[in-house]
Amino acid sequence: MKYKFQICFFILFFNASLSQDSIHEGQIREIYDYALNNAKSYEWLDFLCNQIGGRMAGTLNAERAVRWGKNELNKLDLDKVYLQNVMVPKWVRGSFEYASIITAPGMSINVPVCALGGSIPTPSYGLRAQVVEVKSFHELESLGKEKIKGKFVFFNKAMPKNLVDTFSAYKNIVDIRYQGARKAAKLGAVGVIVRSINLRLDDYPHTGNMSYGDIPNNMRVPAAAISTNGAQLLSSMLSLNDDLYFYLKQDCKNYPEVLSHNIIGEIKGSKFPKDIIVIGGHLNSWDLGDGAHDDGAGIVQSMEVLNIFRQLNYSPKRTIRVVMFTGQKNGLRGGKRYAEIAKQNNEKHLFALESDVGGFSPRGFSFEADNNQFKNINNWQNYFKPYQTDSFSLIKKESAISPLRGNNTVLSYLRTDSQRYFDYHNAATDVFSSVNKRELELGAASIASLIYLVDQYGL
Repeated sequence: MKYKFQICFFILFFNASLSQDSIHEGQIREIYDYALNNAKSYEWLDFLCNQIGGRMAGTLNAERAVRWGKNELNKLDLDKVYLQNVMVPKWVRGSFEYASIITAPGMSINVPVCALGGSIPTPSYGLRAQVVEVKSFHELESLGKEKIKGKFVFFNKAMPKNLVDTFSAYKNIVDIRYQGARKAAKLGAVGVIVRSINLRLDDYPHTGNMSYGDIPNNMRVPAAAISTNGAQLLSSMLSLNDDLYFYLKQDCKNYPEVLSHNIIGEIKGSKFPKDIIVIGGHLNSWDLGDGAHDDGAGIVQSMEVLNIFRQLNYSPKRTIRVVMFTGQKNGLRGGKRYAEIAKQNNEKHLFALESDVGGFSPRGFSFEADNNQFKNINNWQNYFKPYQTDSFSLIKKESAISPLRGNNTVLSYLRTDSQRYFDYHNAATDVFSSVNKRELELGAASIASLIYLVDQYGL
């Protein structure tokens, strides 16, 4: 009799599990159907890029974007929409930068450059000096002050082509952009030229954040990025004539910090309202392009999750919150401020997801989780196989949501086909027309599906 009871229990449990799977599969199918037929994300991105444009923290465009984001969230009939004050650095590029390679008196070749974010300007008449080419900090240090003083340091380290994961390739090289000016200035350099972080050979310089660290103002030197084609040209000309000169003119400027805002909208949980699930991206961008991939795509995909849930009349068990972070390009200001206030309010964040890898085809997700949490999450892979987004992996990275790390919070990151991402990252090519509508919507659907499963199962 006991044996028969066990068999009956197993059959009932097995059938219940199949029924539950069917319910979730059906809900995820509805999410994809809505995202691919009725989503607003592409329309939102069009306005954000073409009507507002580049959104550097501390600028008028950044605040226009804040007002736009808050207004659009209000239209979704959420339970709560509000702003969160954040102080951010203000840096202005100024007028168009100019650079040339001088081979002889009266003979020069113009090359595309742009100031790195946070750099000081050159003198108003520009800066002219000889050039020393290096490929690493070790090579720089080995040359010493005697060979560096009074010259431009040209960091010509190419993005590694043999790394299939382009974000690993980026991580391999980005420290040169960030710390190059500080290290070169300590050896007496008058300026720094950094090869753009880009796998493609083109004429578009890529900006990005840099830091002078603790060196005093009077030691700081101008820092600019040169396009990959420009870097190839400069390097080849130096191999023929190491006495040539480089000319740079830029009039960027740093200002005191100004007030900006994170934008937050939420749907209150019906069963576990104190369990918070966050989805977000960073609203600010660099100014050379429109910030379409970096990170307009992540912003509108995050908004789309709440829009899909509202339109499908899905009432989440847990509180689902979208956060448009400000100041991500300036030391994760928005993410740190959000985490600080969450701690003050004793908020419990169950899960946080960031979309900041461009509007390309989704491939899956990366997670910061312990082994048991990741084992549970891996059980969901079958739900994503029909949509080719079932690549799940563990990772640890610094991002807008990383300040939420700890207290058993699982962090997650959308993964896309990133092979073309660095063609656009921080460059004038990062514009609305470079984003594919269907790929953007597939990304929004995959995020909404994962958030749905976290809400249903918990962790």
